[in-house]
Amino acid sequence: MQWPTHEVTNQVPELQDYNLFSSDVALSAGLRRGAGGWHEENLRRFGATLGSEDVLRLGELANHHLPELNTHDRVGRRVDRVEFHPSWHALLGLLRHEGLHSLPWSDPRPGAHVARAAGYFLQSQVESGSLCPTTMTFASIPVLQNEPRLFAVLRDKLYSREHDPRDLPLEQKKSILIGMGMTEKQGGSDVRTNTTTARPLGGEGRGAEYLLTGHKWFFSAPMCDAHLVLARTEGGLSCFFVPRWRPDGSKNAILVQRLKDKLGNRSNSSSEVEFQDAYGVMVGDEGRGIPTIIEMANHTRLDCVIGSAGLMRQAFVQAAHHARHRKVFGRTLAEQPLMRNVLSDMALESEAATVLMLRLAQAFESPTDPLERAWRRVVTPAAKFWICKRALEFTGECMEVWGGNGYVETGPMARLYREAPVNSIWEGSGNVMCLDVLRAIERETEGFLMLLDHFSEVANGHATLSGLVSSLRKDLATPPEQREMLARRFAQRLVLAAQACLMLQSAPADVAEAFITSRVDAESGRVYGTLSATAMQQAILERAWPAQQT
Repeated sequence: MQWPTHEVTNQVPELQDYNLFSSDVALSAGLRRGAGGWHEENLRRFGATLGSEDVLRLGELANHHLPELNTHDRVGRRVDRVEFHPSWHALLGLLRHEGLHSLPWSDPRPGAHVARAAGYFLQSQVESGSLCPTTMTFASIPVLQNEPRLFAVLRDKLYSREHDPRDLPLEQKKSILIGMGMTEKQGGSDVRTNTTTARPLGGEGRGAEYLLTGHKWFFSAPMCDAHLVLARTEGGLSCFFVPRWRPDGSKNAILVQRLKDKLGNRSNSSSEVEFQDAYGVMVGDEGRGIPTIIEMANHTRLDCVIGSAGLMRQAFVQAAHHARHRKVFGRTLAEQPLMRNVLSDMALESEAATVLMLRLAQAFESPTDPLERAWRRVVTPAAKFWICKRALEFTGECMEVWGGNGYVETGPMARLYREAPVNSIWEGSGNVMCLDVLRAIERETEGFLMLLDHFSEVANGHATLSGLVSSLRKDLATPPEQREMLARRFAQRLVLAAQACLMLQSAPADVAEAFITSRVDAESGRVYGTLSATAMQQAILERAWPAQQT
């Protein structure tokens, strides 16, 4: 027998059945600015789908029922197959249906990169693990397009909007996913230390068939239909297209040793593998494996920025929703002056991350323009460094708004927090990104100076921002022996200058001013909730999360 001991009150209702796109003013305005307005109705429909109770539940299920590795079938044959919960395939089906794996390539038109970034940003708020194979497939397409004979076979399967979960040879699939296999035990980011070898099966060089022997310490995701892999030939480190199945229909000799037991991104399977004369086709010129992969990395790094910005947006709306319902000391949390300061500060951070990721996506529209190339080649690694690191602090702060309710796995905050670190690590950690910024400036000096001129033009008449841009110019004269040591400091200021300029161009003047003042003001520090002006806080919150959403 049971009897009531208390009445459940002051608990916050689930945030569900809302439109992720329509409720995001900065995203919809940025889409139109980036010439992606033609995709707005699709994103509005997609935003409603993603905010539904059923789809939000898919994200929970995919992270509760983790992938399972079966190395052999019941009679002892080697299969190396990873089994997923149906929710995983449903999420991949959503991504595929929206074209987030290929949109700018399969439907090339002005604003396609921005439209795709906006959709990716929306789905990242629901579930992050399913984004990994989507990103790798997306980034592989421009690399594979440079191999006409191979691409002709793969094109329709890469562009297909239908998810095909079957483990079959390529020619039998309706659609395919592409993964990556770069890092090895001894090297990590230093892929030049790779020891995996490739020996020619017949001819040699680009487009020829090889057999690979060696290992990969991180192989994501093993159930992709093929992977781009680095291995050594006599001509040096080269790139190979390695399918799960050989052309003769037999399983390729890619042996999955185990799945990684990861902190976050748990719905996605990452693995350790060994190659025992695994079949592969050389992609790109022999000995040019790293430059071949760099083109892919530029896209994957942007997706890290988009994904982190999406995590920040979702963490913020969860925190704002909670604060408008939870009462403490006679008032809702959102009515408490200090909490309002924290929330409005985080709203600024989230909007600045959103407008930056959209601007970077726009830069991919114009591959030959030197200014756009500077945005793409210099600012993207700086943004990956800064936005991904800010997401770590940001999701932790949003969890704190929920208090103890945020620290348990029955709510969304713990998963958002666990997801945040991966984007800082994947495709190059913070130091790697900052050093890449310096290398990019050396190679794209003219474009970078054009970028600083652009910042100066936007900042004209704004003393605080003009001072920040001037400091970046002075940094160019830093002696080489000091430049590397100060790389993080430089990358941080570069991103803040870019965000400040974008906020001046896109946000209401008072909102932009609140961002610039708080980010350049040394007294503000790095914790949220230190805004000095109070007049704009309610307007900032209303812009970020309108009251009618609650």
